[in-house]
Amino acid sequence: MNTPVIVWLRHDLRLADNPALYYAAQTGRVIPVFIDDCTTPDQWSLGAASRCWLNHSLVDLNDQLSGQLRIFRGDPLPILLSLVQQTGAQEIHWNRCYTPHAIGRDSQIKLALKSAGIEVHSYNGSLLWEPWNISKADGKPYKIFTPYYRKGCLNAAPPSEPLPRPDLQLFTDEITGSDELQQTPVAELILDEPSWTKKITDHWTVSEEAAWQHLQQFIRERLPDYQEGRDVPSLEATSSLSPYLQWGQISPHQVWYYSQQQGNQPGLEDALDTFLKELAWREFSYYLLYHNPKMAEENLNERFNRFPWLNHPDQCQDWQQGLTGFPIIDAGMRQLWQTGYMHNRVRMLVASFLVKNQRQHWHLGAAWFWDTLVDADLASNSASWQWVAGCGTDASPYFRIFNPVLQGQKFDKDGAYIRHYIPELKTLPSRYIHTPWEAPEQVLTEAGVTLGSSYPHPILDLKQSRQDALSAFSSLKEQQNQVL
Repeated sequence: MNTPVIVWLRHDLRLADNPALYYAAQTGRVIPVFIDDCTTPDQWSLGAASRCWLNHSLVDLNDQLSGQLRIFRGDPLPILLSLVQQTGAQEIHWNRCYTPHAIGRDSQIKLALKSAGIEVHSYNGSLLWEPWNISKADGKPYKIFTPYYRKGCLNAAPPSEPLPRPDLQLFTDEITGSDELQQTPVAELILDEPSWTKKITDHWTVSEEAAWQHLQQFIRERLPDYQEGRDVPSLEATSSLSPYLQWGQISPHQVWYYSQQQGNQPGLEDALDTFLKELAWREFSYYLLYHNPKMAEENLNERFNRFPWLNHPDQCQDWQQGLTGFPIIDAGMRQLWQTGYMHNRVRMLVASFLVKNQRQHWHLGAAWFWDTLVDADLASNSASWQWVAGCGTDASPYFRIFNPVLQGQKFDKDGAYIRHYIPELKTLPSRYIHTPWEAPEQVLTEAGVTLGSSYPHPILDLKQSRQDALSAFSSLKEQQNQVL
């Protein structure tokens, strides 16, 4: 048990239910390692909000590991080889990653390590079902969520049950030497964050313990009203687990089993099923990305390659800054900027507004979310934007264009969400909170609102932009008919 063994941590920054850490601990003295991978393609390098979350996650994990988390920056392969050479470790354990870059990288690293005589052990610590284990009867991958989940996943072997925290014996020797092994002190991590991300951590406690508290509170207090409440952005009705899942401070196996154990009560069957189905949507996104490695870059529905997107940088910037003149859209974008998060219902609304009313390419929205969401996830981000844009395999029809006024009136009836994130409208009567441009001048004056100054005029006409979007979509069908 004195033999050093390396655990390469990535999106699994926790102690409980960590297969790589658990099984490595049974072998010898564990060297927990995190590598800031400089080989990741630039467009998929961590966004600012994600890096903020990651940095605080590493601080928490290092505290739990008694200050023995080893952090490096650079190319993972030479770093791992140097660690092996200096420590005498003969085994490396890691939990699998599922993005195209990570799959290719890990395959090459595994081959190189094995050629050097190093044992490599990889595990599933991030998904309920491996994407290659779920397929239709003919062996082809599913393209539609419901049969994927109901027929594929629920009829497959059940997810593995969570593992306990391991009894760790840590490798505490000093690691020095080669250029590859210049460790990054944990104290320096927070100093690297962009200034605008500082406010994000005012809204979150970034730790493994906090992840568990979120899950427990959700099951105890929010699950009973989840089906209705999850669509109301002013309520804290969702689990808010997505960033913790993304960085592995809690595992989907833990969420899956704890939810069933604690939430399987009379009257909660439908709510529990709905919540577990949302967890399965995350799985489906990874499933799609695994079977469509270019999903983050290319339309899954190829006919959208000819779609006549517009190029209006100023309007896109208005959308990013929450200055479109449509309150529910602007509230969502400001929530994102202030907290690194956005309510899921509002995510659909702002995405629909960008790609349909503004007809901006979904790549622009995906890139902005990638930089500003603390739960930015290549699979979910890409699948969700393609879903809204209508170009995914199981997409919302392009002609389904959310009306932000009607959606706001339905899900934020009294404007509580809008008033919170757009304080310049907080005294506007509820009758006009979703349509300030319709308010009489006297009402605006009494509310301290000056359209075009304190709050913008609408940047587009909803009716006309909807018609233009439908016409653009019709042009695709006409082109297809001409080809046929």
